[in-house]
Amino acid sequence: MFDSLPFEKRRELALEILTRGVRLTRKSGSFLGQLITDPTPMSDAQVEWFEQLAERAGLIAKEA
Repeated sequence: MFDSLPFEKRRELALEILTRGVRLTRKSGSFLGQLITDPTPMSDAQVEWFEQLAERAGLIAKEA
C-alpha cells in the first residue's frame, strides 16, 4: 500500500504522524523527517516501518 504512494502523499502522512504526538524513538522521528524531505523511493523495509508507524498513530487500520 505505502510503496506506491506519491511523494506528496507520503510527506503528508509522515507529517501527520509527527504532529499527532505519538511517542516516537529518535530513530523513528529521524526516519519520518527523511520521508518528508527525500523523494527517493523507499526500500521494502522502510515501507514496512512506515506502515507500522502509521498504524500506531491511528492513520491506518491494523491488518488482520
